Amino acid sequence: MKKVYGLLGRNISYSFSKGYFSEKFEKENLDCEYNNFDLTQIKDFIEITKDPHVQGLNVTIPYKEEVIHYMDDLDPIAKEIGAINVIKFDKGQKLKGYNSDYYGFTESLKPLLNKTIKKALILGTGGASKAIAYALSHLNIDYTFVSRNPDFNELSYSDLDEDIIQAYKLIINCTPLGTHPNIHNYPDIPYEYITKNHVLYDLIYNPDETTFMSKGKEKGATVSNGLQMLILQAEKAWEIWNM
Repeated sequence: MKKVYGLLGRNISYSFSKGYFSEKFEKENLDCEYNNFDLTQIKDFIEITKDPHVQGLNVTIPYKEEVIHYMDDLDPIAKEIGAINVIKFDKGQKLKGYNSDYYGFTESLKPLLNKTIKKALILGTGGASKAIAYALSHLNIDYTFVSRNPDFNELSYSDLDEDIIQAYKLIINCTPLGTHPNIHNYPDIPYEYITKNHVLYDLIYNPDETTFMSKGKEKGATVSNGLQMLILQAEKAWEIWNM
């Protein structure tokens, strides 16, 4: 029986995962296929679970938090993060949720860090940002969320000034701003205070260099897109499905 894997999300025709896994299956001569499950509403997820061929799923925007309610079990790390991006279908189609985003982010960030980085700004508060926060806490980097609608312990974009940018040398874009085709969009932060000691990390991978990244580069900052994170989290997902 051919094993089916796939990506659960909305408006995901651009997806990295389908191409990555399809190529992997072909290269390694595996009797598997990878499909996009593009759902307009999460309740349609139930139909996917009825297919006995489906062995595992990746999860992307906007369902990393919503889909938790459909799980029979959660890995402890996923439970702590509060968002999942990997689902394993166990015997009897029991569903267990995992998070491999934090692993992909941690391992891709480590080579970029410098001694001046003690604090990070996380731009955005969606499902992906939760995995980033978990990873930073395990790297002993303090973090603060920046939101358009800030909570009591979050900053707004208008709060960001020279003192804050100087104190927070790592800035991570977890918003979709700048994603293809809207490549001229970018988070509204005061880029004039960015220095060569800053690291600007964008979870976006299409385009290769976002406006957020290029504005950082102009100031001498180290910049990275989310491609390496994606590759690492995808390989971790494959490991989870085959445990």
